[in-house]
Amino acid sequence: MPTSQDMTTELDPGLLDALQHQVAVFARRAEQTRLGGTGQLRNSMDRAAYLLLNRLDQEGPMGVKALAAGMGIDSSTVTRQVAPLVDTGLVKRTSHPEDGRAVVLQLSPRGLARLEEVRASRRELMAQVTDGWTADERESFCTLLTRFNSALSARQSGLPPAVDTESSATS
Repeated sequence: MPTSQDMTTELDPGLLDALQHQVAVFARRAEQTRLGGTGQLRNSMDRAAYLLLNRLDQEGPMGVKALAAGMGIDSSTVTRQVAPLVDTGLVKRTSHPEDGRAVVLQLSPRGLARLEEVRASRRELMAQVTDGWTADERESFCTLLTRFNSALSARQSGLPPAVDTESSATS
C-alpha cells in the first residue's frame, strides 16, 4: 500500500503548491469578508452563530452534546457560542421531552427569521461572486468544495475520507 509520501510525490508538486496557495487565499478572503452577504446584512452574523443556527434549522432541536458532535467541536465551545444566541432570543433552551432534566436547544421563530435574512443576503453574495458562471460550474464547484470540506473534516476527526460526494453542504 502506498504511503502518503509516495502518493504526494506521484502528484504534480506545482499543482499541489498552487492548490494550497489558493486554499490559503480563500481562507484569508473568507475571514476578511466573513462571506457575510451583501447590503445592510453584510457581516451581520458571525460564522459560529450562522453554523449553529443553520444546524438547528436543518436537524431540529438537540442537546449541546449532539450539536457539538455534529459540528465536530467540543461541548464547552458550543455552550460558549450558544449563550449570546440565547441572550438575544435567537435560540431557546427547553426541557428535553423525555428527560425533563436535560436541556434542548431550539431555533426560536426570531432565530429562524434572522437566519432566513442572512441566508438570503449570502445567497445574493454567492450569485454576485459567481456571476458569469454556468449552472454546471456552480454545481461542480459546490460538489468539489463539499468533498474537500468532508475530507478535511474526516482528517481532523481521524476518520478515512468519505467516498460519497453527495453529502450535504450545510455543515
